[in-house]
Amino acid sequence: MERNIVQDVLQAGLDGGADFTEIYVEETRSSSLSFRDEKAESASTGVSYGVGVRLLFGTEMLYAHTSKDDRESLLSLTQELARSRSNGNGARLQAQALEEKNIQDIHPVRKDPRSQALADKLELLRRTDGVARAFSPRVRQVSVSAADSVRNVLIANSEGLWVQDRRIRSRFMINVTAEDGDLRFSAGESPGSLSGSEFFESLDYEILARKAAERAVRMLTAGYIEGRKMPVVLGNGFGGVIFHEACGHPLETEAIRKDASPFAGKMGEKIAHEAVTAIDDGTIAGSWGSLNIDDEGRPTERTTLIENGILKSYLSDRIGSLETGSPLTGSARRESYKYAPVSRMRNTFIASGSDSADDMIASVDYGLYSRKMGGGSVNPATGEFNFSVEEGYIIKDGKVTEPVRGATLIGKGHEILPLISMVGDDLELAAGMCGASSGMVPVTVGQPTIKVDEILVGGKG
Repeated sequence: MERNIVQDVLQAGLDGGADFTEIYVEETRSSSLSFRDEKAESASTGVSYGVGVRLLFGTEMLYAHTSKDDRESLLSLTQELARSRSNGNGARLQAQALEEKNIQDIHPVRKDPRSQALADKLELLRRTDGVARAFSPRVRQVSVSAADSVRNVLIANSEGLWVQDRRIRSRFMINVTAEDGDLRFSAGESPGSLSGSEFFESLDYEILARKAAERAVRMLTAGYIEGRKMPVVLGNGFGGVIFHEACGHPLETEAIRKDASPFAGKMGEKIAHEAVTAIDDGTIAGSWGSLNIDDEGRPTERTTLIENGILKSYLSDRIGSLETGSPLTGSARRESYKYAPVSRMRNTFIASGSDSADDMIASVDYGLYSRKMGGGSVNPATGEFNFSVEEGYIIKDGKVTEPVRGATLIGKGHEILPLISMVGDDLELAAGMCGASSGMVPVTVGQPTIKVDEILVGGKG
């Protein structure tokens, strides 16, 4: 987009009474291929383009978007947006001259995914399907997919910012369903990366296929655990989804500024066991949830949220920073130009400790070992959560015994944090998608193996 058009639109917002105007321009090329029931199921490519205009009146925000980028359309959109505010006759400001801000590309891509032949991807999916099916005759259905996107963004604002970024992401997903009579169980693996086709070339698809198939078959005939409060050892990697949902969201200023978080007003206080240090880091090279800059154009960073049990920081965007006084952390994110940015997580994890998984299990007389978490729900305002356990085992007398299915973990995030008494040395990250008011964004969750001294486990009985 031509700079003089951007400059005029930014000024139009200020002329309408806004204190701050921002333009977000995005072009995204996406591609996906899926393989199901031993044949190619679908292949799709698409291109989306649009412009978002945001006006701030103090901390009050107005937002609109369009797919038209000519001067007249953008000026009309901005002027109408400003007029929609009944008392929008604020002091007139002058938009600063736009100066391009060079950013460091800390996530370089070696191979543009658009250069990879569709036939090569299809062959990868076909081989993965074959490995999963060969694992056991109980494997009845396999679904495999590969997806990638190339997103170019421009962010400019009335304070003179002009910054551009390219974000290339790739993801692989496999879901395996095992059946035995009326019994049915599904398990999956879904790694992702902020990188190009080198991601698919480096995948050990055979290991991923066998892991998903083995878990589906093993859990197919598993029994059930008796529900009650008990110690729980949470496995590394996707086990971090509980911290992400029940603790991470309440640490975003989007919740703090609305006083809709159990952590509001707790800065500097002890909110977790001293074994717990939690981090949100957008700088991890190639990680699925990483960025060079956030969606307000600020460089990403490593933010320590909790250090040795003490609350150290919130995750902040521009509005959240203004309303709470928290420092900006490069955490403003949005799904696309159709959404205004708010504070969101990037790569969020509990940092490594010094305990071993074996020692945690040995310390439990009777409890649950949740090797892999499934989906769930959470109320960010209260931290209340309910998550299913995809792969679980009963712990008896310090040893992992029979597998159990259908277990759920129920509790409140801020109440569980002080009960994490042991933190392992086996940190692992896992890719996922997170939904909130600014849409779905790629995030990474993670943790080492941890022990929670007591949590309510839902089961049978």
